[in-house]
Amino acid sequence: MTAEETENKVADDAAASEDTNSTSSDAQTSSGTTAAAQAGGGPQEQLAPKERRSRARAQRAAKQGPRSQTSPEERQQERDAERRRKAAARRQRRLQERERARAGRQSAEPTPPRERQPGTQKVRQGVVVSDKAEKTITVRIDVARRHRRYSKIVRTSTTLHAHDEANDAHLGDTVVVREARPLSRSKRWRLVEVVERAR
Repeated sequence: MTAEETENKVADDAAASEDTNSTSSDAQTSSGTTAAAQAGGGPQEQLAPKERRSRARAQRAAKQGPRSQTSPEERQQERDAERRRKAAARRQRRLQERERARAGRQSAEPTPPRERQPGTQKVRQGVVVSDKAEKTITVRIDVARRHRRYSKIVRTSTTLHAHDEANDAHLGDTVVVREARPLSRSKRWRLVEVVERAR
């Protein structure tokens, strides 16, 4: 079979499939129209939403009938009467709301003032790693805790600056420090005692 014969065969197959598709779609549309005609008694007219709304408005206007001829002064009087009616209803509703709110305020007890309790300051024990600054020591706090999942002992350490008024602690000493008010840009702790001196 040559290339030209192959191309002709492919073209014939495509034309045959198109014919089959068109006949099946024609059958579907004809059956759909007959079903719609049987259900509604006739072909349904498809309207755009805008056209549908305008027709509905026209039908409502036809039901109401023609408006009575009134002068602009009469229409203004009608509007004023409607406004007065709405204002009276609004006033009544607001009075009721105020009375309800007043009754709720009188029955509710005032919130008691919060009782102030003294806070507890943190206390840490660590090793002095630097005493070079005047009246300041750098303390290393070693923490060893067990990992929640793997149960391995995880060791971490943090350093903090503590105020040492008498320059009592020196490098390698074990000290206890207590939390304090801010004493400088980096100091938030005070030396409490020297637990053990470095050898």
